[in-house]
Amino acid sequence: IQGWLSHEMNPSVTATVKLGQNGKESGLGGLETAEVLFQTQSLTYSKIRGKWLVLAIAMVRFYMEKGTHRGLYKSIQKTLKFFQTFALLEVRIIPTSVLVTGVQVSSRIFMVWLITHSIKPIQNEESVVLFLVAWTVTEITRYSFYTFSLLDHLPYFIKWARYNFFIILYPVGVAGELLTIYAALPYVKKTGMFSIRLPNKYNVSFDYYYFLLITMASYIPLFPQLYFHMLRQRRKVLHGEVIVEKDD
Repeated sequence: IQGWLSHEMNPSVTATVKLGQNGKESGLGGLETAEVLFQTQSLTYSKIRGKWLVLAIAMVRFYMEKGTHRGLYKSIQKTLKFFQTFALLEVRIIPTSVLVTGVQVSSRIFMVWLITHSIKPIQNEESVVLFLVAWTVTEITRYSFYTFSLLDHLPYFIKWARYNFFIILYPVGVAGELLTIYAALPYVKKTGMFSIRLPNKYNVSFDYYYFLLITMASYIPLFPQLYFHMLRQRRKVLHGEVIVEKDD
């Protein structure tokens, strides 16, 4: 299954290996299994891409009808919460690092539920639109890339978009998230939401306001790692850069 999760794996090569190792009869069974995995994976990617297309259309339609971003989040929040929450189930099917994808999905769920959902006064902030647009375009591009790669018919534009759009979209998305958290700080400090004060029977305390400050600070080491990883991938894929390790 891990082979099928990699967009670099060629389905015909996988089937040939199974046939050579297990003989004609078992090879046919392996080929059928591979075809099922291939179809399932392709359908899954297409469905995920479709979800984000639905969200994109809803946002464009709202702005065209209203002419403002105010009320946009409220109009699409149910769809966004559903799609982004169930993205946890998609972590293991993405052909990238589970850790990297897990961190990304978790941070988005945090933004959706513990920031924009819980702190309604910030839902009309322009920064919310920034990360919504960045997330949506990024996911549509990413899953289009996965789908066409799996089908072994990858248009150059999709490949180009996958390894170029992020140069702008990642910083825009991060800026939107940070500005939204920053906008939430006064409300959190005033209300003391999600905070636990002493004394209490458990003798523990938690301050959500300082937790948000720490969360914002965590972007400093994490964002450059993800960003430069994508830049390295971009050089490798678009420019054929190969890093050769020298022998000692």
